[in-house]
Amino acid sequence: MGLYEFQAKTSDGKTVRGELEASNETEARVKLRAQKLVPLHVVTKGNFKKQSIALKGSRLRVNPKELQIFTRQFAVLVGSGVPIMQSLEAMATGGRGQKMIQALRGVLDSVGRGRPLAEAMGEYPLTFDRLYINLVKAGEEGGVLEVVLNRLAEYIEKSVKMKGKIMGALWYPAAIIIVAILVISGIMVFVIPNFVKMFSQSGQQIPALTQLVINASHFTKQYWWAMLGGVIGSFFLLRTYYETSDGRKVLDRIFIEVPVFGTLIQKGSIARVSRTLATLLGAGVRIMDALEIAGATAGNYVIEKALLEARGVVAKGKTLAEPLQKVKYFPSMVTQMISIGEQTGNIDTMLSKVADFYEDEVEAAAEAMTSLIEPLLMVFLGGIIAVIVIAMYLPIFNLAGAVGG
Repeated sequence: MGLYEFQAKTSDGKTVRGELEASNETEARVKLRAQKLVPLHVVTKGNFKKQSIALKGSRLRVNPKELQIFTRQFAVLVGSGVPIMQSLEAMATGGRGQKMIQALRGVLDSVGRGRPLAEAMGEYPLTFDRLYINLVKAGEEGGVLEVVLNRLAEYIEKSVKMKGKIMGALWYPAAIIIVAILVISGIMVFVIPNFVKMFSQSGQQIPALTQLVINASHFTKQYWWAMLGGVIGSFFLLRTYYETSDGRKVLDRIFIEVPVFGTLIQKGSIARVSRTLATLLGAGVRIMDALEIAGATAGNYVIEKALLEARGVVAKGKTLAEPLQKVKYFPSMVTQMISIGEQTGNIDTMLSKVADFYEDEVEAAAEAMTSLIEPLLMVFLGGIIAVIVIAMYLPIFNLAGAVGG
């Protein structure tokens, strides 16, 4: 008998550490499960710290598209009757990204030592998130791993597609503004100074509008570095603030209230939450766990908070639709569909339909927003350039008039 150190999770999600006696690692894991604990790491005493450090270095983040392809191929192999070990061996070879291969080899090693697949994947949280691990666990326990893996592949594919549409809709106007700022800055720095030389030689009085543009040109030419640094610094400052707990709470509330953009963010969050809940509940994951995971994938603190509060209400025996009806960011159609699903016992089906509807809504909203913003930006930026052109030609017109007189 040897002494083993372990790190495990309790039924309520808390992480515990301790020691126990066992003849080998497999027996130690069996003893932990008998105590209703989910073993995360089990090593001989004295090696825990070393393994924990190695583990941190092995947490590998992979591209969602690569994960989706792996999941689909894994589902095909499992569905064809190929054992999990052989399936993992077949996919832990070339043809994939190096990070994915390292993660698969680690999972293969853990499964080979007797760990369940979900538990082995749990050692790589940046590769396989909580949603992925919980679904795999439900598939293993229910004997429907192939079905669950296909659902996961579909979920990842739709999530990536929707995220791409939202980001595309948000970055398009930003790209136009950046290009316009560069063009206007180029005019201010390189073109207007040539006009200034010509005006100074004419001896004519410069109109107020022209003088204003010339002053702006001088300021831009002299302090361009401060302006550029201010823009870049503001971006990184905002990003750093958003990564803090308080910053995310404040900015997410602002983002979801912004006209046009806020509607797109709201619909995207509802679609993501609905798809996550539908996938988890359809695979047999407990609703309490499903709500917690769905909240983490919402992408907006306001929606996440609403789901976590709803989780507390559901824990007291009430329906999910009841607390969500009080949240203005959940449309009545969504709560009605959830209520019907709870009454009929088909809540996963109803949530899937909600997700389909709002994914289409996101696509339509992104296209509508692009169509609306493009002409508005063109008019606004065209107006700025028109003012600059008029300001530069006013002295020329005055000079021509004076000569003609």
